[in-house]
Amino acid sequence: MNKDLTNSKIDRQNILNNTFAIQEIEKATNITGVIFEGTTRVTKEQVALFFDVDIRTIERYLESNIDELGLNGYVVLKGQKLKEFREAIQEQFVTDINVGHKVRNLGVFDFRSLLNIAMLLTESETARVLRQTILDIVIDTINKRTGGGTKYINQRDEEFLQASFSEENYRKEFTDALRDYVNMGPFKYPLYTDKIYVSIFKENSKAYRKILKLHDKDKVRDTFYSEILDLIASFEFGFAKLIEEKSKEKGRILNAFETESLYKAFEVQPLWIPLVERARNKMASRDLAFRDALHHQLTEYITPLQKDGLSQLSFDSFKRTSK
Repeated sequence: MNKDLTNSKIDRQNILNNTFAIQEIEKATNITGVIFEGTTRVTKEQVALFFDVDIRTIERYLESNIDELGLNGYVVLKGQKLKEFREAIQEQFVTDINVGHKVRNLGVFDFRSLLNIAMLLTESETARVLRQTILDIVIDTINKRTGGGTKYINQRDEEFLQASFSEENYRKEFTDALRDYVNMGPFKYPLYTDKIYVSIFKENSKAYRKILKLHDKDKVRDTFYSEILDLIASFEFGFAKLIEEKSKEKGRILNAFETESLYKAFEVQPLWIPLVERARNKMASRDLAFRDALHHQLTEYITPLQKDGLSQLSFDSFKRTSK
């Protein structure tokens, strides 16, 4: 996993949303603090000491990244919460935290926000080493939970089998329609297959294979997520019916120019827009998080995957084993 966490908010958030990896990182680092409201908390002073930087450096990062750090567990305690935090320090006999009674506001980090700071800090050697440890553990965790590889992680989605079977049926409708209603040679099958791929995720099969580093014997469709297969099936079946109707209307099979004109009008129908947008987001975001594969044409669609299971793909709901 070759990532620069200091420069990529999406990569940082994908890791911080990966509950399984965070648990393993917490075991590996064994960072202690005050248990408060069910989680380990440390102060800004402790964070600065741990990373061997001036506390003003931590405050500077907080000021410039407060929204991100707040999202990942950094909080400012005051009033009753601060009183309860002081009581927790005393009850747990924590001697390396001193919160005087004159303090009215106290910023504290939980483990996720501590890792978040580690991913941001460029001045600290400790942070650099921790970032590498984080990346190593994340990829090990994903590999363990996927049986040692991520190429076919899509097939662990319980909806994959049904989507795959359905797409095969619609694929036959598509190829049969091209055979019966379009006057072109065998070239028409890969041509319009690639046109559909480009319409949906802006890549033809060759480009997709290169990004996922597929071997010659790997089937592209075996690596698609169920939502992508469903949308491809919709494109194939819809276009199949369109060329069938147009051919019957003209009383003859269509030539290459007529078929191309039909497809250009077909692919830009407004009904596809929300479905294509969602498919691009799913493919770009999941492949970056799970497969460490960047679809350059889809970078604008990349968003962090959600917490718990790193995402819409729930590891615990997967029913199949990876290949």
